[in-house]
Amino acid sequence: MLIEKVIFAVSYGESSIIMTKKWFALYTKSRTEKKVNQALIDKEIECYLPLEKKLKIWSDRKKWVEEPFIRSYIFVNIEEGELQKALNTPGIVNVIRFGGKPAHVREEQIKIIQSLLSGSEEYELSTDNFVPNEKVEVVSGSLKGLVGEMVHHLNKYKVLVRIESINQNILIKINPSHLKKV
Repeated sequence: MLIEKVIFAVSYGESSIIMTKKWFALYTKSRTEKKVNQALIDKEIECYLPLEKKLKIWSDRKKWVEEPFIRSYIFVNIEEGELQKALNTPGIVNVIRFGGKPAHVREEQIKIIQSLLSGSEEYELSTDNFVPNEKVEVVSGSLKGLVGEMVHHLNKYKVLVRIESINQNILIKINPSHLKKV
């Protein structure tokens, strides 16, 4: 199911055009994600930079830092016609394309990333190709309602969520008692 936000309708005589916002993934220069995020906010472009907290250890100290969940990617919620405005932001290399057209990311996939990063489940990001397996749904916890695939990875059972438009997979370790077959 594709979820899109309707912005406004423009009427031309008897016909009308519906303008919609969609989420697009933009590829950034290495380690510029936070600067690009701020530049897009300054341009009043709705954007989402998923950040995860990681403990960094140096020889003299330890510190919790926020790092991009998916390196060199930032998501923007705009109309396809406004992509050029976002692409003109310093630090952005290109929009991710699929079949020659800008690939949009479904809203529910953005919400899955947001829920995952705000929850307490163990997860890992992977670009490995997985064979489709049995579909499962999370029935309790912070990811309730999430539908994914049950996979066996590194001797553990995990739920796989595919984000096809950017060729990324999220493996989430979830207690099997929180799952049901779809």
